[in-house]
Amino acid sequence: MKKDIEGREDIQVLIDTFYTKVRKDEVIGYLFNEVAKVDWVHHLPVMYDFWEGVLFQKGGYTGNPMQVHRLLNHQSPLKSEHFDRWKQLFLETVGEHFEGPKAELARQRAQSIATMVQIKLLQDPIGPGTGSMN
Repeated sequence: MKKDIEGREDIQVLIDTFYTKVRKDEVIGYLFNEVAKVDWVHHLPVMYDFWEGVLFQKGGYTGNPMQVHRLLNHQSPLKSEHFDRWKQLFLETVGEHFEGPKAELARQRAQSIATMVQIKLLQDPIGPGTGSMN
């Protein structure tokens, strides 16, 4: 039986496993590796903070995900298949490692976040300001 997501260590397992898949993925990997040129040493702890906030209302996340995605969309248009693949990989990774209320919350929030970002990009694809992907 799998355990539920219980804290930051579990979030690190989830996020590290997920982004290992993302980096190798033929559909979205290039967005992270070649377009955004993500600095993984910096990005992964930011994602731990983000998901700790989403799942446990704690963590030190202070970023602006919409600004980052608008910049990325300007550099290389994000399409439905990119969001679908991101969701597929995330949901798959949660299911491989965890089950329980927090795991279900992670799945629900991932789907909501991806949908919200996609809708907002359709409304305002570039948006004001600039940002860094790292």
